[in-house]
Amino acid sequence: MEYLTLNNGVQMPLVGFGTFMLSGETCTKSVAAAIESGYRMIDTAEAYGNEKEVGAGIKASGMDRKKLFLVTKVNFKSYENAELTVLQSLENLQTDYIDLLLLHWPFANYYAAWRSLEKLYTEGKVRAIGVSNFGPDRYLDIQHFAEVKPAVNQIETHVFQQQKTAKEYLKKYGCQIESWGPFAEGRKDMFTNPVLTQIGEKYGKTAAQTALRFLLQSDVVVIPKSTH
Repeated sequence: MEYLTLNNGVQMPLVGFGTFMLSGETCTKSVAAAIESGYRMIDTAEAYGNEKEVGAGIKASGMDRKKLFLVTKVNFKSYENAELTVLQSLENLQTDYIDLLLLHWPFANYYAAWRSLEKLYTEGKVRAIGVSNFGPDRYLDIQHFAEVKPAVNQIETHVFQQQKTAKEYLKKYGCQIESWGPFAEGRKDMFTNPVLTQIGEKYGKTAAQTALRFLLQSDVVVIPKSTH
């Protein structure tokens, strides 16, 4: 597994396993299988409603917690009670710390929520904090407001939406871009796209592998999801 270094010195895997829309036993088995197959970063969120299942999957894998990089997010509906929400996430995930904690959306009182994340970071309950779905304007807003600068911005990024402007600002201020939906959620015939397929054939790879490699070589962290 390859790693990169965030703006606070924390090491983060380049590739992680996404759990959006996974639930129940399928989620638990998928997380365990992902870890057993080599994944070391697992991404979930309060809004996904599957933190307990993710925690169970991690436990079922038998992997040493210290070898994993666990990511979760605070839903904007919980921003006024962000600290209590995170404490519940810790219980759901069966862990005493989170590697990366994100504000899920730039809605509601994200200023108050960010102060809560900074407090949790200072207390050592979280190793790094960041944001998700913050466009360039909202990212710059929180960046200039924050005492602890965002380490990551997780935004929709794929070959059809490369986030070139966002990447410029994130790079300028030392914030790592992370892709959700690296397969464009299957839109635009991602898995059979003729251009990706043609490039992949040259290297003995699929269109999906080509799409991921494009992002990785563009310094974008990816969290593809699969139930297989």
